[in-house]
Amino acid sequence: MNKEFTFTIKRIFFDENYNPSANTRITTNFANLARGDKRQENLRNTLRMIDNRFNSLAHWDNPKGDRYSVELEIISAELNVNINGHADAFPAIEILKTTIVDKKINQRIDGIVGNNFSSYVRDYDFSVVLPEHNKHQTAFSIPDNFGDIHGKIFKSFVKSETYKNSFNKQPVICLSVSSKNIYYRTDNQHPVLGEEYQQNDLSLTDHYFAKMGLQARYFMPPNSVAPLAFYFSGDLLSDYTNLELMSTISTMETFQKIYRPEIYNANSAAGKTYQPSLNHQDYSITQIVYDREERSQLAIEQGKFTEEHFIKPYQTLLEQWSIDAVL
Repeated sequence: MNKEFTFTIKRIFFDENYNPSANTRITTNFANLARGDKRQENLRNTLRMIDNRFNSLAHWDNPKGDRYSVELEIISAELNVNINGHADAFPAIEILKTTIVDKKINQRIDGIVGNNFSSYVRDYDFSVVLPEHNKHQTAFSIPDNFGDIHGKIFKSFVKSETYKNSFNKQPVICLSVSSKNIYYRTDNQHPVLGEEYQQNDLSLTDHYFAKMGLQARYFMPPNSVAPLAFYFSGDLLSDYTNLELMSTISTMETFQKIYRPEIYNANSAAGKTYQPSLNHQDYSITQIVYDREERSQLAIEQGKFTEEHFIKPYQTLLEQWSIDAVL
């Protein structure tokens, strides 16, 4: 950004002893799992699911299906605002960093940074800005500058020396496909990412992530039942190794099975033409407790928190920077 805006990275391991920090968005997927009476059981079962899925993908020289494990670090990027000698820090972005542990040769291998994506400002955009814009409209529409500030914050973080000194590759975010769109299977098939799908129209999330400098491709990995949306810059298929891609698939497919079992833990796989639906009834439930309704309610609260503690105090500065910044 400029001298008024800098970033600080904080790291914490996501393991069975994980407790969310005070600055973590409580709607964050992994934070939601670490609450309540079943917190440690939730975490242990989630990590076991990730390891099992990774070993099913990395099946060569792995006769017992237990050669690898995946370690996760939560990466929190704080945005430091320094104006007229006054310093303030706001929790801007949370992502995950994977590390692959090859237990056969006792080697640790860097995975992908990104995976899950969490942002207070995104909560503000989707839970405050968008509803307010459409409150008195007869048809749904998106403000012209929707996501501009958030996109520039993300691009500034990725281009910052803080990011470059910490990570060797650009992030890859992996999310659920949109339930409002129809996806069509193509003839393109990747040995790890699986069958590629294309969609009939860009989703609101696609547009939002485009302002972050990320494009989307949709793949259904081997033995999966629905495509995942991969958001990236550069070349997804050539910039990352197979093991790196496996670490993202195993991590994010596991989370999606927990959060959206109607789509990702369905009992039948997506066909040539596919429209995801959260109303689908033929699916299995994991043994992991997750409150999806509570998460939606908390997103609104956190959007309002962002408006009060970040957007309003620095709105003029942020808007001017968003206009002037070239990224």
